[in-house]
Amino acid sequence: MRVVVQRCKRGEVTVDNRTVGRIEEGLMLLVGITHEDTEQDAKYLADKVAGLRIFEDETGKMNLSVIDTGGAILSVSQFTLYGDCRKGKRPNFMSAARPEQAEPLYNHFNALLREQGLQVETGAFGEMMDVSLTNWGPVTLMIDSK
Repeated sequence: MRVVVQRCKRGEVTVDNRTVGRIEEGLMLLVGITHEDTEQDAKYLADKVAGLRIFEDETGKMNLSVIDTGGAILSVSQFTLYGDCRKGKRPNFMSAARPEQAEPLYNHFNALLREQGLQVETGAFGEMMDVSLTNWGPVTLMIDSK
């Protein structure tokens, strides 16, 4: 599994001009799933994301997690994170898990975050989405479970 983590002041996902997920301060997550991923990968990444200390404390040091700040999460499934651009000009998405495998694992990942007390909003799996955010910092990190 691969997650792009973006610290944000706000984030929103719309489908057909209808808001399906929206948060204020917290984390925007772009979540990619590949064929070999398991529930252990989802658990590792959920724990990592929830505890990631990328919010500033009173001294201005990145020392607080999204849990510590009471922030929310906007999680968006994004199979294109496993796009392979090494050959030619058109990405190959053969490494991305098929929807019937990816969707249950994506839902499990989000459930694990909720179990840690986090408010988790999501996009719409498999839909064409408009995703917007105000990246705060900017702070953007990429975390792989392997």
